[in-house]
Amino acid sequence: MTTLTAPGTAPSTDDPTAAVRFDTKIAVVLRDDLATWQRLNVTAFLVSGLGTRAPEVVGEPYADADGTAYLPMFRQPVLVFEGSAGLLASAHARAVSRSLVRAVFTGDLFATGHDAANRAAVRAVPADRLDLVGLAVYGPRNAVDKTVKGARMHP
Repeated sequence: MTTLTAPGTAPSTDDPTAAVRFDTKIAVVLRDDLATWQRLNVTAFLVSGLGTRAPEVVGEPYADADGTAYLPMFRQPVLVFEGSAGLLASAHARAVSRSLVRAVFTGDLFATGHDAANRAAVRAVPADRLDLVGLAVYGPRNAVDKTVKGARMHP
């Protein structure tokens, strides 16, 4: 197994199937009382911003054997967890205190219809009173593990 030396970079190897142990982690924590459609929607929204703040998490573009081009995706797995509202609040506080790259999704965003309204809804609430339904974090593996401590893998 190869350990990476720079966040988000792939080791040089001639074997594209070689196992890679990333020194960084992408984790999403969802509140455990969300409906299935909400879990999927929140996860998609949360991870959509990570590559803009941490471009090293995005790999190279894809192409199939016919040469059809596809967008690049994350170069490492996204681990999805779940937990209570209290766990999300604690994880959020830990992510902020560790200065991890992060994204939030609050319950208020289910009632908004566009990006500007989403930002206004989050801005209207102090950090310690956000109705968090989802949190995405990216950073060093150990820091992310400590941040999401207590969350369980999403079923």
